Amino acid sequence: MNHNFGSYAGGTWSSASTPASSIEVINPTTERVIAHVAIAAPSAVDQAVAAARDALPGWSNTPVSERAAALRRIGDAVAKRQQRLTEVITQEVGTPHKLSSIIQVGLPMSNFGRAADTAEQHEFSEEVGNSLVLQEPRGIVACITPWNFPLHQLVAKVAYALAAGCTVVAKPSELTPLSAIELTEAIDEAGLPPGVFNLVLGGPAVGEHLVGHPGIDLVSFTGSPRAGRSISELASRNLTPVALELGGKSPNVILADADLEKAIPDALNKCFMNSGQTCTALTRLIVPEDRLDEVEELAAEGTAKWRLGDPFDKATRLGPVISKEQQASVRGYITRAIDQGARLIAGGPDQPGHLPRGFFVQPTIFSDVKPDFEIAQEEVFGPVLSILSYRDEDEAIRIANGTRYGLSAGVWSADPARADKVSRLIRAGQVDINGAPFNPLAPFGGSGMSGYGREFGRHGLQEFLAPKAIQKTLTEEKNHA
Repeated sequence: MNHNFGSYAGGTWSSASTPASSIEVINPTTERVIAHVAIAAPSAVDQAVAAARDALPGWSNTPVSERAAALRRIGDAVAKRQQRLTEVITQEVGTPHKLSSIIQVGLPMSNFGRAADTAEQHEFSEEVGNSLVLQEPRGIVACITPWNFPLHQLVAKVAYALAAGCTVVAKPSELTPLSAIELTEAIDEAGLPPGVFNLVLGGPAVGEHLVGHPGIDLVSFTGSPRAGRSISELASRNLTPVALELGGKSPNVILADADLEKAIPDALNKCFMNSGQTCTALTRLIVPEDRLDEVEELAAEGTAKWRLGDPFDKATRLGPVISKEQQASVRGYITRAIDQGARLIAGGPDQPGHLPRGFFVQPTIFSDVKPDFEIAQEEVFGPVLSILSYRDEDEAIRIANGTRYGLSAGVWSADPARADKVSRLIRAGQVDINGAPFNPLAPFGGSGMSGYGREFGRHGLQEFLAPKAIQKTLTEEKNHA
């Protein structure tokens, strides 16, 4: 496949005004190139921002009901492409096909409707004393998204930005541009006014030009802390506000009365899903010292059920990681953990024997992990679980809070009140009790090295709005009454 257009701006696909190189999109399962995609030149980024600026007055003043109707049309257009999108994401990310359909496509597909509902229920104005306080769109939003959940992360930003009345210039990861192209086709089919949504394709250079553009009013970014720092620095030159979601090193606290037969399988799922390439992955399993042997046995047995293989094979539960570089990075963490003294109870750094090709990493579990080990402090972003033990509940909470991150967490207990108490003491943007499911209307985001800002629901909509107070004299207030 060749995609010869580096940008979608003002409602049309266009080539860069100057010759641009292309991106090779590699299937991580086969290690083969599956597409070449053109890179947007700086001038194409400028055109996209200009198109968004031209469209902003009309879109921001469009009634909320009409914006909501447009979002629902996009959701319908995406739904028609569900099978195609599932196949595309399975190829470009390596997520098992069933999981791609449910989470990679199904969840974001429905988020357009959720964003529409949220906007229609939102109060965009209120009376405060003699002031009318309005919630107005922030303006042009640069939405920069990662490769692990490419459609989900893009929709999380785009749907709520559009619902708020902002216009958008989106830049997906250069590793996974194909799903963004499919989304853009769906948005085009839905008939948004030209310039409301724009797309630029490329790597870091394209992202840097977009973030540093003086025409951008807000940057919404999901990715690594290193990239988040760089983006914050670039945006600060124009005093452009930034919302960041930067990953985590999230704890899963198993209290002494927890049902391990339920907790451990869920813990493996929360760590290994999408080959561990999930920002909310619960990668630190914190367990009572006197139940450590039982946890290790259940974890080792459970890990054996996570079959590595072709993501299009129905029996596969774990596909490859995204790239050769990511594979080397994850294996490096595993090797260093062994050197540091962690005890390997499943998996390891070697290529799986039955999979000579592909960027595969064995599902790996370590025990005897100390809180200060690298494997317990750094986000590995691979299928690697660290088991840490504690003597009492206070120590469990200290371990849980003992990293620079604060995105997500889990707590397991037979006592709801006890679980609630511990959940409130953990520093995280969200906490799952006893394997509770993800809520796409609850605020999502973190603190510390996990970034700041929130996505989804009312709080996610608010990120794209800015308050304006209109003061009225008492005479005006009386006449108005």
